[in-house]
Amino acid sequence: MKKDIVNRKDIEKLVDAFYDKLKNDATLGHFFKEVVNVDWEKHAGVLYCFWENVLFYTGNYNGNPMQQHILIHAKKPFTIQDFTQWTLLFNETVDAFFEGKNAESIKQRAQSISTIMQIKLFK
Repeated sequence: MKKDIVNRKDIEKLVDAFYDKLKNDATLGHFFKEVVNVDWEKHAGVLYCFWENVLFYTGNYNGNPMQQHILIHAKKPFTIQDFTQWTLLFNETVDAFFEGKNAESIKQRAQSISTIMQIKLFK
C-alpha cells in the first residue's frame, strides 16, 4: 500500500518526479527546452511552496502562476491538448507514489488549476 501525501518532503518527491516527466514529454517537453528559461534548482523551491500551499494551505507561496503562463503562452501558445497531457502526467505521477485523501485532493486541485488556466488563456 502506498502512503498519502503528508508533508513537504512528499511534495518535493512529487514535484521532482512530475517535472522530470514534463521536461522529457513528447507533447510538453519543448516548453522546457525551447520556451522557458529558468534556473530549475531555484524554481523547484517555488514549485514546492506552490504545491505545498495548494494542498496544505501553508501560506508560504507568493507568486502569480497565471501571469507566468500568460507570458509563456505569448511566446508559444498552449493548446487544450497540452493541458490534457499536463493533467494526465500529474495524475500518473501522484498515483505512482501516493494514495489517500490528500493524493486525491491534489489531483482535483490540479484539474481545477488546469481548467482555470484554460478559461483565462483561451477566452
